[in-house]
Amino acid sequence: MRAILHVDMDAFYASVEQHDRPELRGQPVIVGGGSGRGVVAAASYEVRRYGVHSAMPTRAALERCPHAIVVKPRMARYKEASTAVFEVFREFTSLIEGLSLDEAFLDVTGSRSLFGEPAAIAARIKARIRERTGLTASVGVSHNKLLAKIASDLKKPDGLCIIAPEEVSEVLDPLPIRRLSGIGAKTAARLEECGLHTFGQLKVAPDAVLWPLFGRYTQRVRERAAGIDERAVIGDRQEKQISAEETFETDLRRREDLTAELAKLADRVGGRLRAKELMAANVTVKIRRRDFTTYTRSKSFSPPTAETQTVLAIARQLLEGWLAEQPRAAVRLLGVGLGALSPAAQLDLFAQAPGPAAVPNRPPPRTTAKIDSTLDRIREKFGSGAVQRASTLERPEKEDGFTGVQRRR
Repeated sequence: MRAILHVDMDAFYASVEQHDRPELRGQPVIVGGGSGRGVVAAASYEVRRYGVHSAMPTRAALERCPHAIVVKPRMARYKEASTAVFEVFREFTSLIEGLSLDEAFLDVTGSRSLFGEPAAIAARIKARIRERTGLTASVGVSHNKLLAKIASDLKKPDGLCIIAPEEVSEVLDPLPIRRLSGIGAKTAARLEECGLHTFGQLKVAPDAVLWPLFGRYTQRVRERAAGIDERAVIGDRQEKQISAEETFETDLRRREDLTAELAKLADRVGGRLRAKELMAANVTVKIRRRDFTTYTRSKSFSPPTAETQTVLAIARQLLEGWLAEQPRAAVRLLGVGLGALSPAAQLDLFAQAPGPAAVPNRPPPRTTAKIDSTLDRIREKFGSGAVQRASTLERPEKEDGFTGVQRRR
């Protein structure tokens, strides 16, 4: 039988801040944007008791807990802590499916001969993470991913919970359906209206109730409620998308402002793409209006690219198309996503070296790969704000056509 662990760091971002700043320990800490439109990225356990949770608007969180301390996120620091945590994982198994910076599935089936039973491995991982990072983790142990994930959430924080095969019904049947991964708030509300409140009730519910909600996935939902899950832990899980988005303090209407912000986002995701040694064959632009209506525009292309200029050109086309439909819209949020990702090594397959049939005196196609590489190295050494592309700067209202001197009217 398989041995699966689900490791989930406790209030990760907030715990890192409390570890690094002793004066925050024991205090209600919110990690996130502190502006009027900021969002809670993480909430310490001290602030959660007031009903504060991640993804909540910071303003609403502070209404519930006015004395909460808001801290700006430090992603570089969280990635550093995450790297240390994943290094611990690799000391026990190579089958690691990372879900985020602070969460992963581990298949330790083949590790038992070296490190003992799954519960002992989980305890050693928890101890080693605390020793190296000063942070706590909650670990769920079972024979499949679904049960391991449920178990890790049952004894938070700093918990270790085991669900043995003979205990599945006893543990799962009383649990509220909202604990089942994939059941959103709206679907849960509709199930509750039908009198289904627990896993035990869901796993025996008739087709007449479930089919209108889940269609061909009805039987799978019953199986999940019964703790049945045959999914394998997939090591070296490839990312499906790299994205960046920005919520503006003041809604944007001017085309020039939106284009400049789009350039910043394209620059950001382009850097992330190259840092992961990937290339993309799809660009998506996300636009959210003042009324929270959200639109996405997407385009696939070939060959794939890792160049910021190409990403930006396609993103601009998509944004321009949307603006043509809604020219007077006030934009609250803008985002750029890259999909259809593949290893950057494949770029060589599309390289076109000039051959004997090349047209004389015609320059080769322009590429900005060297510019991207240079900017990436500068930022890696001196920080993300060390250098900016001209396309990301705010546009002046008028520019002198001869000297390039910016002049305000």
